[in-house]
Amino acid sequence: MKKLLAVGGVVALAVAALTGCSAGGSAAASCQNKIVESDAKQVTMWAWYPNFEPVVDLFNKTHKDVQICWTNAGAGNDEYTKFSTAIQAGSGAPDVVMLETEVVPSYIADGSIVNLSKLGADKVKDNYSEGAWSDESLDGDAYAIPVDGGPVGLLYRKDLFDKYGIAVPTTWDEYAAAAQKIFDATGGKTKLTDFPGNGRAFQTALFAQAGNKPFELTGKQGIKVDLNDEASTKVLGYWDDLVKKKLVGTEDSSTTDYNTHLVNGTYASAIAAAWLPGYLQGFTGADKNAKWAVAPVPQWDTANPVQINIGGSAFAVSKQAQDQKAAATVAQEIFGTEEAWKLGIEKAALFPLWKPILESSYFTDKEYDFFGGQQINKDVFLTAATDYKGFQFSPFQNLAYDKLTVAINAINKGKATPEEALKTYQDAVTSYAKQQGYTVTK
Repeated sequence: MKKLLAVGGVVALAVAALTGCSAGGSAAASCQNKIVESDAKQVTMWAWYPNFEPVVDLFNKTHKDVQICWTNAGAGNDEYTKFSTAIQAGSGAPDVVMLETEVVPSYIADGSIVNLSKLGADKVKDNYSEGAWSDESLDGDAYAIPVDGGPVGLLYRKDLFDKYGIAVPTTWDEYAAAAQKIFDATGGKTKLTDFPGNGRAFQTALFAQAGNKPFELTGKQGIKVDLNDEASTKVLGYWDDLVKKKLVGTEDSSTTDYNTHLVNGTYASAIAAAWLPGYLQGFTGADKNAKWAVAPVPQWDTANPVQINIGGSAFAVSKQAQDQKAAATVAQEIFGTEEAWKLGIEKAALFPLWKPILESSYFTDKEYDFFGGQQINKDVFLTAATDYKGFQFSPFQNLAYDKLTVAINAINKGKATPEEALKTYQDAVTSYAKQQGYTVTK
């Protein structure tokens, strides 16, 4: 039970408070979409994608034997709390559930989701990159079907780079030099970027790019925890130097002020996932003269580039699904057509992991007005997605993220060195893993 609660925090909601569909596609389920074939088997689904109903409608129109009954049961931890409560109660969970990739290992560990490879999922494995598939797998078996991802690039203000004569950096050393140059040119009014205390997935991706492999699962109760390694120490030492020189900001990300600072000239670039461009143009307070472009993420070694990912989601099948095979079909096929993916791309700004659309001319040649007509997928994000090799999250990733936030804030505020903060991080996560019954090695 402790491992179950680690997924989304302490589960405080009663089963009676659940707002989603009942398990097993019950006829009493409350759907937010139209059922086209009333006599067909119904599969209940929880998901919070933007503008998702047209995708569900498309599936139901093209499938006579199975229909999706979809409910938005909340986003992120709101959904996870309800899902975990239903799993504990033994009823009330949907047949298919949308999960962020980082929490999939938690639900594998507690047995909440089923092995999809045993339900024929491997037949669609070749439709995904090695990294995308491995992110949803354990010991070679898939437990969720990838949907969207967050391959990382460098989003930068081309107008400011041109104005101050800054070449687009390809290495982290060049990135630091660019930070100094724009700081000097603007008297510190413009910083190259922000290094937020609540960066979590961002910092974890940076560690991975440098070679950190924080978790390795062995069996059901064995885990390797290696958070204060040489790679992570190098990364935090690099950013700590920029913070101390005031060349980068340290404000929390995803706040209203931060979003405005991304577009009003306070920051001249962002190391960001492919989904951020879909939000940038909607942030308030934007500089009307801004011109944006995208370049590959800087590297430690350009001869051996390492691609990274921030964010992403997948569909898993609940252990409460009465017809797991039908539920697996829904998980595999809901985003298994070009038509569905065009809706996801154009209506919800999703970055596809399904290779038939990812590698299509429609997607690779797509021009983005916000980026001056640049083909950002062809130039940057396609390579970032297909060359990404995957990452192993822990079965208690939210806890690990919380402890990482403590570590980053301690460094940013000058209360700890990178070495000290990472040791505290390592000790805290190791202690928690042992409390959950894991045998921990390093």
